[in-house]
Amino acid sequence: MPAAVVLTGSPALGPALAAGALRSPFKRPAPDAAFPRTRLVLPGVRADPARLAAYERVCGFAGSTTLPVTYPHVLGFPLAMRLMSGRDFPLPLLGLVHTSITVTRHRALPAEGTYELAVRVAGLAPHRRGTEATVVTEARDGGGVVWESTSTYLARHRSAGERPEAEPRAADPWASGPPLPVLDEWRPGGDVGRRYGAASGDLNPIHLHPLTARLFGFPRTVAHGMWTLARCLAAHGTGERVCVRAEFRAPVLLPGVVAYTAVPGRFELRGPEDRVHLRATITP
Repeated sequence: MPAAVVLTGSPALGPALAAGALRSPFKRPAPDAAFPRTRLVLPGVRADPARLAAYERVCGFAGSTTLPVTYPHVLGFPLAMRLMSGRDFPLPLLGLVHTSITVTRHRALPAEGTYELAVRVAGLAPHRRGTEATVVTEARDGGGVVWESTSTYLARHRSAGERPEAEPRAADPWASGPPLPVLDEWRPGGDVGRRYGAASGDLNPIHLHPLTARLFGFPRTVAHGMWTLARCLAAHGTGERVCVRAEFRAPVLLPGVVAYTAVPGRFELRGPEDRVHLRATITP
């Protein structure tokens, strides 16, 4: 287990994001690069009722006495940003793509509860498009770990000596079988990125305004991947004990039209021309 660094307060997101952006051009990502071995720990964390309510509104969760299954990710986000914006994190924060997440909730988390959060970088791995980092977040109460997640983040780059050839496509394990039935159609507006950013603290410029999104190659504003997952889980519903495995496949452009498709234990978010934006499985 990496050495623990216990914090006395939640890191400020603004300075961390700014520092990460400024350091990004100087990073040299590689699967064998050194990465931070510390584990950031923040005790005494409680959800702010106003921000929690704003999060529930933008994601479609009904108000409850327990935290939405994705909300501990929001609580741990400042710790993750502190790690990934640091000098010793080898991947550039700008352009980093959240590619997948596995969330495990061991029991319901009371909305008024107090938790200890811990975040660490579990490792780096080669990816066909660059280097991928794995970040682990845990939430504990007096009885042990009650929630945990494993996220992968991709920094796209070309390896030394690599030729710009067409990339091989991985086999799609979900390609066989009939398409999932469409259960609902959503029309997220152009303000969804700003609303989710205000509620979650994730103020990546690609989510906030068409002009800043264009600077990073997007034709217009892009929805947060974690918003798409939360919105689907609000529609799908979960039990008290649950494990969600999700892949973020393609960005949702805002404003837009998406179809929520699902069967018990599995769902997808699809766009025009049947493009898959998100796919996930959910098990007890």
